[in-house]
Amino acid sequence: MAVRMELSRIFIREMMDMQIIELSEVDGDRTFPIVIGLPEAFAIERRLKGIEIPRPQTHDLLASVVSHLGGRLKEIVISDLLDGTFYAKLIIEQDGQEIEVDSRPSDAIALGVAEDVPIYVAEDVLAQTEADSSSPFDPESEDEPDFE
Repeated sequence: MAVRMELSRIFIREMMDMQIIELSEVDGDRTFPIVIGLPEAFAIERRLKGIEIPRPQTHDLLASVVSHLGGRLKEIVISDLLDGTFYAKLIIEQDGQEIEVDSRPSDAIALGVAEDVPIYVAEDVLAQTEADSSSPFDPESEDEPDFE
């Protein structure tokens, strides 16, 4: 079973290799951090803020392709955690059918955040991250913006 989550915070540290997005449980109090790259963090931030750029970036291109082919991004599912790597799926609806496309979670979220696409995390993935008590960051020490 998957748990509905939403993007709650993004931590951008330009001087570090590690950028973090944090998902929060919609009907609960669990949180879920994901380490992402700087380009993906900037893409998510830009799309959240509605900042237009002169030429489309990869996430804009993919959104346009899906739309022009008659599809709609229905949901994002973070489905697995293997050897420290998260796996996600884009669930695209086209002509009454659902198509699953493999994706990195950061790319999926960058694609879906502008259109408020629901994000789900598999319960077993949440359980694995809760069992790992080592956190890659201390969000209380950062002065980064919260997106709620």
